Amino acid sequence: MAMRASDQRESVKMALDTLRANKLRSGLTILGIVIGVMTVIMISSVINGLNSSVSNLVASFGTNVLWVFRFPVIGVRPTAEMLARKQMTYDDMVAMSQLPHVVAASASLQYTNYQFNEGSVVAKFGQRKADNVSLEGDTPSNMAVYDKVIAEGRFFTQTEQDLASDVTVLGHDVEQDLFGSVDPIGQEVVIAGRTFTVIGVFEKQKTAFGGGRNPDDSTAYFPLSTFHKLHPEILDYWLSAKFDDQKNKDLVTDEIRELLRRRRKVRNELPDNFVVFSSDAITKLWTQITSSLFLLMFGLSTVGLMVGGVGVMNIMLVSVTERTREIGVRKAIGATKQIILLQFTLEAIVLCAVGGVIGIVIGSIFALGLKAIISSQVSLLWILTAFLCSCGIGLVFGIYPAWKAANLNPIEALRYE
Repeated sequence: MAMRASDQRESVKMALDTLRANKLRSGLTILGIVIGVMTVIMISSVINGLNSSVSNLVASFGTNVLWVFRFPVIGVRPTAEMLARKQMTYDDMVAMSQLPHVVAASASLQYTNYQFNEGSVVAKFGQRKADNVSLEGDTPSNMAVYDKVIAEGRFFTQTEQDLASDVTVLGHDVEQDLFGSVDPIGQEVVIAGRTFTVIGVFEKQKTAFGGGRNPDDSTAYFPLSTFHKLHPEILDYWLSAKFDDQKNKDLVTDEIRELLRRRRKVRNELPDNFVVFSSDAITKLWTQITSSLFLLMFGLSTVGLMVGGVGVMNIMLVSVTERTREIGVRKAIGATKQIILLQFTLEAIVLCAVGGVIGIVIGSIFALGLKAIISSQVSLLWILTAFLCSCGIGLVFGIYPAWKAANLNPIEALRYE
């Protein structure tokens, strides 16, 4: 056993000496491995970063929250029938709030440019202005449903909604564009030609992909009754309900569906003419997208690794031919087939492992650099996976040249010039 361990160490040493003696050839050989591993690290890092950002964004929507709208808005293109459905109403929200497991319910209306996911209103304060502002009307219970945080001031009250007071709470970016370092609370702003008193400012909201603006930060919020004064034609309510415990989610969903089917007079044999969904719908859609990205990553990296593997096999076959006499000498002084096989297999594995390490380093550097543009998070699991894959490529594509070297006839090998 001691002799066998000694032979293995000698084989490793000879493999490393051979690679060091042919640096340029070795470098060109592993280029495909480097590109394949680099692709794995970069794409997996981007996917991990985006998954983390989406998870944080979903969490910011609030815990234990169900949404209700007249047609699905996530992952589905609305049909003509969906678009023609009866709109949700404020009274639907009031009825939902009275369900036993519903802690709070809210109704919202919005005026924005849905095509470009940004507002189309200008807000002014003195000589300063904020462009592309969206307008949203909410009930005071909105703060009890969502986990948004007021950075300054307060949210509007039920009294202000009952009186249709001209007050507004601004998103972070609107407040920064209008006021800068000036205290916004109590100041008057002009929005859509009407003057409003600023009573609060929201904290900056998280974004899905680690960069750019969150549309909520470019929104001005009003009591529903105040919003009606600005846009009485908009009556397409978005309803939200916060329930008491995650274990009651299915129960609350069924209760809301039963309530709304009854209120909207949907016959038993007909499907719902509305949709109840939660953050799970966003997570499910994102999982489908990342699955496609994973397949893309797998395809690109496989091409690179296969090209690298073919290059390794080719160069190892050349190496066996060049070192035929050396193999004959080693066999003549007692080297067994197993030792020769081990030496050349290790050369291929070490060659690919070095390429894997270089690919991991370069891919990690690029992935960290991508943080300035998009969410990116290097994963130790994928680093280990990429390294093992590169070693596996060395084993698979190196075994034939090693077998060919191990089975050379020693007498013919010694005669080789």
